[in-house]
Amino acid sequence: MLQSFEATSSPEQGPPRLKALRREMAAEGLDGFLVPRADAHQGEYVAPRDERLAWLTGFTGSAGFAAVLQEIAGIFVDGRYRVQVRAQVAEDFTPVDWPDRKLGPWLKDQLPHGGKVGFDPWLHTAGEIETIEKALDGTGIHLSPVPNLIDRIWEDQPGPPAGKVSHQPVERAGEASRDKIARMAEIVHEAGQTAAVLTLPDSISWLLNIRGSDLPRNPVVHAFAILHDDGRVSLFLEPGKVAHLGPDPLIDVRPPEEFDPALRALHSPVRVDKATAPLAVGRRLEDAGISVTWGDDPCILAKARKNAVEIACTREAHLRDGAAMVEFLAWLDHEAPKGKLTEIEVVTKLESVRRATNALHDISFETICGAGPNGAIVHYRVTEGTNRGINPGELLLIDSGGQYVDGTTDITRTVAVGAATDVQRGCFTRVLQGMIAISRARWPRGLAGRDLDALARAPLWMAGMDYDHGTGHGVGVFLSVHEGPQRLSRISEVPLEPGMILSNEPGYYREGAFGIRIENLVVVGEADRIADDRDQLCFDTLTFVPIDRRLVDTALLCPGERSWINRYHAEVRDRIGPRVGPKSKAWLDAVTRPI
Repeated sequence: MLQSFEATSSPEQGPPRLKALRREMAAEGLDGFLVPRADAHQGEYVAPRDERLAWLTGFTGSAGFAAVLQEIAGIFVDGRYRVQVRAQVAEDFTPVDWPDRKLGPWLKDQLPHGGKVGFDPWLHTAGEIETIEKALDGTGIHLSPVPNLIDRIWEDQPGPPAGKVSHQPVERAGEASRDKIARMAEIVHEAGQTAAVLTLPDSISWLLNIRGSDLPRNPVVHAFAILHDDGRVSLFLEPGKVAHLGPDPLIDVRPPEEFDPALRALHSPVRVDKATAPLAVGRRLEDAGISVTWGDDPCILAKARKNAVEIACTREAHLRDGAAMVEFLAWLDHEAPKGKLTEIEVVTKLESVRRATNALHDISFETICGAGPNGAIVHYRVTEGTNRGINPGELLLIDSGGQYVDGTTDITRTVAVGAATDVQRGCFTRVLQGMIAISRARWPRGLAGRDLDALARAPLWMAGMDYDHGTGHGVGVFLSVHEGPQRLSRISEVPLEPGMILSNEPGYYREGAFGIRIENLVVVGEADRIADDRDQLCFDTLTFVPIDRRLVDTALLCPGERSWINRYHAEVRDRIGPRVGPKSKAWLDAVTRPI
């Protein structure tokens, strides 16, 4: 199994570790210390060595941070994790609803007479620290960069990742690394900069057409890089990891310990991304008298605009994955109503059908499989301790994906186990209406995710409901399953552009009862010109897996929504039917009949 079901932390571990951290804080003269869920590369996913937040608190969500003071330890989580955090941390930690409650105001309330709060400058971006310092202006509270205190007390901390690097051939990348380097170097040169510092693993992996195994589920390489304006790249990682690159005059591979001296040897001005680079990078340059120009990582947007080869490859990956999902759902529909399955058995079966494709490199994240009330935990991960039976009359939410060398998939389906109630069907249909609204959307070029997010929520809003997560995230091609900068979110200001891949996943969660989420991946394309010939964009669906018709209240649908479902299911039959076995094909034909 790629996925394990062991609990990786427990609440009782938190209090003694918190006590040890507070002793270190006192020794350093600190009134507080910040513990983010981040590493020096500022990616969403971290290696075991960098799971400091989980080690200290027991909270295993993919976003959040702790602010530990001598009298209170706040753990800040967003709406996705407010149920989960209460189950995973001890009473010594106080959950804080973030971002409704921001760190600056919270610190002002907890330290009314001022104080000194430490942080590791390699684990926070310059933009993040700048925002906090502005909120603390005039309060007498000061942020102080210090060595990482968690590393001092974590006695069995794992070592740094040392996964081997592989080559992503141009047949799947669609562009040679030399050409990418030249394009990105030209951006730096035209901006009048001598170099750009790259810290994001997926940016570096994309630029050099390499893939790695340093992080679970995401085939990226842990490294730092300096892109010079003359088209050279200095790559900082263990040299033995990249033997396949061979001698390349454009790429100078150096050990990690040479990154800091290399920064200090650069010439002004140097481009650094305030939103993604650790604060320590900018500070190192400034200490050496090198001027820093804050600007976006030049690879981020280029990577998000998938080329024709990448899109063709990821379409094939989604069809392969869709066939595996149909085989799985046909099995599930036969077995689940018997009332004998558990969540772990479902996760195990789903991984086995993906493995049977003989093309699965890894799962793209830990499968979320929540039965009944567990479905209301947005990022629920089943363990041997939480494993629950799947009972008739419940909803089962399955959010999963695969990493294939030609594409990354992410799909959620919510299915009825036995007969569904009117309440379940009503909630499901409103979520489905939101997903359809995004799928059918057309919009003027230049709009961002924040401009479309409300389309998915409107049917829920009309019923007094909503969900506390974004509607969609960016997705890479055999890279990170969560990719920026594109998002479907109230806070995303990045214009959507052709070639960007996003998830489309509205949901609804009723704590203690059920959770509903329906997710397809979509790619931005140019819409056909109609009416007054305006330039518009649209989404093209990549995911082809049936939606549970038993949960659809057709009385709530308008003709356009009904037509979309029937067209989608016809396309699922046509594309997936030839790829599955006879029994699954018969099941697929039955569940995709027109409504």
